[in-house]
Amino acid sequence: GASLVYNICLSCDENTERGNWANKREYLLSMIGYAVGLGNIWRFPYLAYKNGGGAFLIPYFAMLLLNGIPLYFLESALGQFCSQGPINLWRMVPLLQGVGIGTVMVSLVISIYYNTIIAYSLYYMFASMQSPLPWSDCFSWADSNCNTGQAGGQCNLTQENTTCPPTNISVGMQSPTEQYWDRVALQRSSSLDETGSIVWHLALCLLLSSVIVTAALIRGIKSSGKVVYFTATFPYVVIIILLVRGVTLEGATDGIDYYIGTQSNLTKLTEAEVWKDAATQIFYSLSISWGGVITLSSYNNFHNNMVKDTLIVTITNSATSVLAGFAIFSILGHMAHIYKLPVDEVVTEGFGLAFIAYPDALSKLPISPLWSVLFFFMLLTVGLDSQFGGIEVITTSLTDAFPKVFKSKHGLLTLATTCFLYLLGLPCVTEAGIYWVTLIDKFAGSWVLLILSENLIFHFTGGNLFIKDMEMMIGKRSFGFWLWWRACWFFISPCIISVILVWSVVTFVPPTYGGVPYPDWGLALGWCILAFILMWIPLVAVYKLIKAKGSLREVCMFLCTPSEEWRPYLNVHRGERYSDDRYLQKRNPSNTLEVDVNVISSSRL
Repeated sequence: GASLVYNICLSCDENTERGNWANKREYLLSMIGYAVGLGNIWRFPYLAYKNGGGAFLIPYFAMLLLNGIPLYFLESALGQFCSQGPINLWRMVPLLQGVGIGTVMVSLVISIYYNTIIAYSLYYMFASMQSPLPWSDCFSWADSNCNTGQAGGQCNLTQENTTCPPTNISVGMQSPTEQYWDRVALQRSSSLDETGSIVWHLALCLLLSSVIVTAALIRGIKSSGKVVYFTATFPYVVIIILLVRGVTLEGATDGIDYYIGTQSNLTKLTEAEVWKDAATQIFYSLSISWGGVITLSSYNNFHNNMVKDTLIVTITNSATSVLAGFAIFSILGHMAHIYKLPVDEVVTEGFGLAFIAYPDALSKLPISPLWSVLFFFMLLTVGLDSQFGGIEVITTSLTDAFPKVFKSKHGLLTLATTCFLYLLGLPCVTEAGIYWVTLIDKFAGSWVLLILSENLIFHFTGGNLFIKDMEMMIGKRSFGFWLWWRACWFFISPCIISVILVWSVVTFVPPTYGGVPYPDWGLALGWCILAFILMWIPLVAVYKLIKAKGSLREVCMFLCTPSEEWRPYLNVHRGERYSDDRYLQKRNPSNTLEVDVNVISSSRL
C-alpha cells in the first residue's frame, strides 16, 4: 500500500502515517533555525575575544571538522533511517533506550529556559517602542547608584519632585541598562532564597511566547515548516543591518580589532583551555544530543542526501557565528569610544551582552528605538526557532511511543505540552527567576549533554552495520568515503568528547549570578535536575534485563543487538536486508542465543 501511494502521488507525503517535510527548503530552514541560536549571538563573540581573537577560529573550525560535522551527520542519518524520535531510535541498542528518554528530558528542561529567554526578548522589544528608550538614562526607577557616565555620577531624574527609591541590590555604581535589567525588567531579588512574587509583565510575555509556539506547531511540521521561512531568515536580515550600521560608527574598528583583528594572540593556541572552549562551543551550538536533529531528520524522505544537508547546516551555523561577532563588536567598539574606555571593559557574555551591554550601545545610536526593536525581534526569532525544535522532540517522541493515543491528537498534545511548560516556567518569572534560569542552564545545558551523546556508545555497537544502513539511503560509497567518517565516529570524536567531559567535571565551579552564590539547597536541586535527566539510562537498562529471560551474558548480547523493530519505517525501503523472513537471521547469523524473544520484545517500547 505504501509503495502504491508513493508511486502514484509523488507530491504527497512519502510516509503518509507520520508525514514528511513539504519540501527540502522547509527542512533546511528548520535545521538552520534550530542550530542557529542564542549561543551564536552572545557566546561565540565573547569566546573569540577571550581566546585570542582571530586565532580562536583555528581551533573552532578544527573542532567543527573533527567533532561537529561527523556527529551532526550521524544524528541526521539515524533519525532519517528509522523515521522515529529519540526514544524509539534506541531500538538499535535496546539496553540503552534510557538515553533516548534522557534526551527528551533535556529538551523538556531546556525548553523552560528558552521560553523564559523569549519572554525577556518580548518584554524588551515592547519596551523599545518608546522614545527615549527607558534604559537610556537614570529615570524615576533608578537609585542613587545609577551612573550615566556623566560627571558626578548622580542619579539623573527626568521627573520633578521624584526621589531615587532604595534598592536591596547594592553593588556599587551601575549603568542605567544594568539597573533597568535588575530593577525593572527582572525586579531581581537578593538571592534564590528570596523568591518574591511573580513579575507579571514577564508572566504575560511568557504566556504570549507559549501562544506563539503553540500556533506555529499546532499542525506539526506542516505549520512550523511555513513559519521558519520567516523566523530562520529574518535574523540574517537584522544581523546584516546592524553590521552595516555598526561599521559606520566611530570606534567600530576598535571593536572589530579586539574581536579578530590585530589583537589576535596566536600564543593562545598553546593553551588547552582554548581548544576545550572551541570544542564545547561547536557541540552546543549545533545542539547535538538535544534530540532536535534526530527529530527533525525523522520527517525526511528515506533517500534524502543527508551528507549534503549536514555540510550546509553546519557551515551556515559557524558562518553565522562569525558574522554575528562582527555586528556585535562593531557596536561595542562604538560604545567603548563613547565611554572613553577600552573595549575589554565593555565586553561581556550571556545575559550581560544581550540585555545590558548591547542595549546600552543601541541607546547611543540615532533612532535608537528602531535599532533596539530590530535587535530584540532578532533574539525573539532566534529563540523561537530553537523552541520549535525542543517542543517537536517532546511531541514526536510521545506520538511515536504511543501512536494509538496521540497520532490523531497532535494539536491537543502540542497545546498540553506548551501549557505544561508555561506552568513549569512560572518560577523563572518570579523575582528570583534569573537565578532559576541560570541554574537550569548550568546543570541541564552543560556537560550532561556529553553523557547522552550516542557517539560514545556507537563506537562499541554496530557501527559497521549502520554504515550499510546509510548506504541504503544514499547509495553505495567507496571505502575512502567511509574511512574519514569511521575515523571520527570510532576514535576522534569519542576521544574529544571524553576529554571535554572529564575536564568539565574536574573544573566544575558552582554557579553564581551577579556575584550572588547559590544556597546549598539550590545547588542540591541543580544536581537533582541532572540526576532526573540521567537516571533513565540505568533504570531502563535494569528493567529490560529483569524482564528478559536467559543468562546475563546472553541477555546482554541480545539487548545490545538491534531489535527486530530497528528497520526503515516503510516496507518499500526495507529491501532484502530487512525483510520479515530474513531480519532476525541477518542480525543474529550465529543463532546461538537461547533467549525468549517474545518476552524481550514485549519489554521494548
